[in-house]
Amino acid sequence: MAKKQDRFAIGIDIGGTGIKGGLVDLRKGALVGERKKVKTPKGAPIPAVKNAVLEVYNEILSQKEAKGLDVPVGICMPSVVRHGVSYSAANIDDEWIGYPAREAFADAIGKQVSLVNDADAAGYGEVRFGEAADNIGSVIVLTLGTGIGSALIHDGRLFPNSELGHMELDGHEDYERFASSKVRENEGLSFEEWGKRLTPYFQKLEQLLEPDEFIISGGISKQADDFLHLIEVGVPVKVAKLRNNAGIIGAALLGAENWD
Repeated sequence: MAKKQDRFAIGIDIGGTGIKGGLVDLRKGALVGERKKVKTPKGAPIPAVKNAVLEVYNEILSQKEAKGLDVPVGICMPSVVRHGVSYSAANIDDEWIGYPAREAFADAIGKQVSLVNDADAAGYGEVRFGEAADNIGSVIVLTLGTGIGSALIHDGRLFPNSELGHMELDGHEDYERFASSKVRENEGLSFEEWGKRLTPYFQKLEQLLEPDEFIISGGISKQADDFLHLIEVGVPVKVAKLRNNAGIIGAALLGAENWD
């Protein structure tokens, strides 16, 4: 039984619109059974989010695949997380800032959990089981969505809370407000126009951090053929493979490692 226990973990991904999770096979980096999801409570206040996480957790455990299992739990959320405390709030209530979130989620579900930033979890999942699984060097995973999330991984180890989307560049104090996928949509930019905004950003990250490769994640990655070739940078730019399950899988992996 112990061997079976060690093979699985639960990952829960808290987003601005949905809270989703599943049981993850840690050897394959894949979901076992169904992915469970509920809508993120309006405004994402603390009590309502805790209840929603508990609901997802219970739904995961109710599946036959999870019967009899007592496995690690990893959670990710749209916030800078240091030692279990959430220090920022992206699309969640500001009351999360400075809040002992990991302890609160542990109390809600009745067992210890790990807690990390959502982009970090997605990036870690992608490097372990996705497009960069064979890269033992340095990888920057960028999630292009409402903002620009980032994850830095070197030799399979995560450097947390990089928040590279908020970098100041070319007179833009917070570059994600100039170059995110949401900005492209809101301003009606063509992919060519958007590529001209992305290129200096990627080039600056390359200059500062010299990664072996970039990986683009987020919903827009489905349209990678329309814009990937427009990003002029000296290292490979690839597309994430795990799609919407990357956060769940990464959170579960980090939960199993008791990551802090």
